[in-house]
Amino acid sequence: MPTIKRAILSVSDKSGIIELGRVLAARGVEILSTGGTAKHLADAGVPVTPIASWSGAPEILGGRVKTLTPKVFGAILHDRDNRNHLADVERLSIPAIDLVVVNLYPFEATIAKPDVTLTEAVEQIDIGGPSMLRAAAKNHRHVLPLCDPSLYAEFLREFESGSIGDAFRLRCAIAVFEKTSTYDAMIARYLRSQMADRRSQEESATPDALDLKLTKFQDLRYGENPQQTAAFYVAAGSRPFEQLQGKELSYNNLLDLDSAIRLANAFREPAIAVIKHTNPCGVARRDSLGEALEAALEADPVSAFGGIIGSNREFTGDCAKAIADMFLEVIVAPSFSPDAREILARKKNLRLVTTTAGLPKLEFRSAAGGILAESPDHVSGREKWQSVTDRKPTAEELDGLEFAWIVCAQVKSNAIVLTNRAQSVGIGAGQMSRVDAAKVAIMKSILPAAGTFAASDAFFPFRDGLDILADAGVRAVIQPGGSVRDAEVIAAANERGLAMVFTGERHFRH
Repeated sequence: MPTIKRAILSVSDKSGIIELGRVLAARGVEILSTGGTAKHLADAGVPVTPIASWSGAPEILGGRVKTLTPKVFGAILHDRDNRNHLADVERLSIPAIDLVVVNLYPFEATIAKPDVTLTEAVEQIDIGGPSMLRAAAKNHRHVLPLCDPSLYAEFLREFESGSIGDAFRLRCAIAVFEKTSTYDAMIARYLRSQMADRRSQEESATPDALDLKLTKFQDLRYGENPQQTAAFYVAAGSRPFEQLQGKELSYNNLLDLDSAIRLANAFREPAIAVIKHTNPCGVARRDSLGEALEAALEADPVSAFGGIIGSNREFTGDCAKAIADMFLEVIVAPSFSPDAREILARKKNLRLVTTTAGLPKLEFRSAAGGILAESPDHVSGREKWQSVTDRKPTAEELDGLEFAWIVCAQVKSNAIVLTNRAQSVGIGAGQMSRVDAAKVAIMKSILPAAGTFAASDAFFPFRDGLDILADAGVRAVIQPGGSVRDAEVIAAANERGLAMVFTGERHFRH
């Protein structure tokens, strides 16, 4: 079993490095180190040999070159079982390095600074560190790479037992290639983002190569159904939400939670979205969150059973009291007040989730054995709208149409949504025909459909869907327009006395 006689320690994150160095030194391991790490160890009384004096090659280029020498890499890379390798290192007087403890320049932290320049970011691209780690990982049967302080404790247990197992060596090698691939992908993404002023937004948003490095955030009990295994992965280092209480989130909870966040946060005013199977069943905006909650639940209290509530404001004690007797799966909000936490703590299985995460630049989903990537769907403002009927919508009707349009954009297609000025009334989601979507929206209307506003996520291909809405008492309609029969649909709206607005944009959601 290979022993450790010589180690190189060169780290940006110095967590645990002094403790590690002390153990190595106490066991007679020669410690080689670079600049800041060498000083850090020496100041703590750990004996250390500067790498420059050991290799005979001084640091140059302001520290850009410290370890990139044949002696350092020959010491790491030579195969102890290869006679030719052994002959080379003996001829060149290159002793072995058996342990490489390296973590990388803090590129991610650097580019997170709001005022960072490209020059500053480039200087934090590590060259020697990844090279040494990759060399050690390639030769891991003989040279152990430690690329993260989280590995130190297990290494010390194995080291002090007198034997470093093959399984740990392989795991450390895998960790290196995972870390360096993530590091390189992060650099590529950042440099690509610097091209935004020279390329169109569409080109820069969808690069020719897509590098995805995700880490497991949590295992799930099962997937969409109990016979399916599943786990939730996120971008390395990110925490998209925090769960404060309740059972672990399921696959379906996560999808519903996403819909709740999107819809609630689409409003500037205090708003509540109640979600069931990724579709809203009740939505409202009001002057206060408590009023919005009451109105959202009033829209469809039956479907709200077992649903998810999304809030765009801190969830208060009054709101907690209002739903204290309801069965809900999840409540997601930016925060929960202390009294809300106290009240909701009595519902042990209810999941409370906080998040302030916005929409990403690109969204992904799997399809046909590949990955689809697209920019998030944003609802444009009224400046793009066109009033196309003889009767123009009033200011009140424009407010109601805007509310209906925002809700409709978050409903599965084909979708028709009925609302009043600030409260959903009926939602027809996921229908194969737009006529059926209109019928379902009316059927689901617990509140009166007469006098409501209707939104359609895509154009009406025929007038029949609009006639069904008019028969139910809808007074104004918002839709994208763009059908070859737009004139026929507009004529139908004029005939029925409706105001109708074209937005010029579609909001399919699959």
